[in-house]
Amino acid sequence: ALMGNPKLLVLDEATSHLDPESERIIQRNLNTILKGRTTLVIAHRLSTIRNADLILVMDRGRLIESGTHQELMEKRGHFYYLNQQQVTVTQ
Repeated sequence: ALMGNPKLLVLDEATSHLDPESERIIQRNLNTILKGRTTLVIAHRLSTIRNADLILVMDRGRLIESGTHQELMEKRGHFYYLNQQQVTVTQ
């Protein structure tokens, strides 16, 4: 997907089947590779989108929240709840 130097890149669950360590390695490299590109990342594993410029939280096909990771965590809404659930499961 990166070979053609696309202006828009869509990554749909790109790291969903990776163990946490492999995901960290891929994510670190993606942060460098994707710099300056418009990228739509679809993810259920919230650690994948932690550094995104803008996170859109969808529920049943509707946009219910948006913001940066920090903004969404401070709102303590649906994103915060989902994040807390994932942190609890991984510990």
